[in-house]
Amino acid sequence: MELSPSLTWLLDEAGTAPTPEWFLAELGRRLLFDGLPIAGGALTLAAPHPIVTRRTWLWRAVTGEVIEALSFSDVLFGEADAQWLSGLGPVEENTVGKPPANATLGWAGARQFTDSECLCLRDVARFAAPSVAALSARAGLSALLEAYLGRRSAARVQAGAMTRGVGETIQATLLCADLRDFTALSEETEPAVMIATLDAWFERIAGAVHAFGGEVLKFMGDGVLAIFPVTSTPGAACEAALRAVSSARAGMAHLDTLRQNAGAPALPFGIALHFGEILWGNVGAADRLDFTAIGPAVNLVSRLEGLCKPLGHTVLVSGAVATEVTVPLVSAGHHRLRGIAEPCAVFTLAKD
Repeated sequence: MELSPSLTWLLDEAGTAPTPEWFLAELGRRLLFDGLPIAGGALTLAAPHPIVTRRTWLWRAVTGEVIEALSFSDVLFGEADAQWLSGLGPVEENTVGKPPANATLGWAGARQFTDSECLCLRDVARFAAPSVAALSARAGLSALLEAYLGRRSAARVQAGAMTRGVGETIQATLLCADLRDFTALSEETEPAVMIATLDAWFERIAGAVHAFGGEVLKFMGDGVLAIFPVTSTPGAACEAALRAVSSARAGMAHLDTLRQNAGAPALPFGIALHFGEILWGNVGAADRLDFTAIGPAVNLVSRLEGLCKPLGHTVLVSGAVATEVTVPLVSAGHHRLRGIAEPCAVFTLAKD
């Protein structure tokens, strides 16, 4: 049996494909070379993620561009993906692998596919199954790591950063947030209701952090530690963190309104921001690691958040952040923080 070059590639080489998007674009290019009238393609993989149910990569033959789309429904090949393909031409969709399948390959034709071309595309799906299974496993691992570690940290771990004590010194704006009077609230609240309350709080904080380019490093009881790494200038990282704080406060104001309408108490909280150097990497036991941030800057932002309640402010900002931003801030004086040698210049928002 003589195989087409595309099928031979799928058998011999495609298993080394580095990413789903590279695999789809390379397969599409090879199918075009084989004479198939391909206008575009889509590869869909299931995603073991708490929110995202599947990831789809969409390739356009004319430009060679690949874009990624996320889905939150249980349908493996969604209506939006089919519409995107049908906008390029007639669609031929194939399940990859034996049931229960977790992947599909869809193709748009520059014209209607003939019966023999449809048969060829079905063979492509069959021969692609091992490579797609490997890609699916790697993509699934990425999704799980991102859900538990965050995107940047997950990428570092997948790249091999798994040695205890090894990390990278980076500059970042740190955000530390904490609910006030959480212990008293938890003693008066049913466990299931308390978990839902924590989830609502974390969602407002984490959503704001991610929306402005930050990354949540960890949830600590009712607290959150997040970073905004410097990717351009320190000022940009600090400004992004301040915008995230404003967004989080708006989200919490809305949540408090919903809670009070339901007869539940508001959720007072404190947020602190500090800018400095951190060691970002692995700490822990030999067989149980945590990919996190450590260093004096982390200690300072935690202590600074502890000042929110005694000073009567929701948001406190260190002098290191204040010097980098253009937002008007109000001085709250210099304060000694436990474990910090020098007094810290403390600022708050003009309308806090």
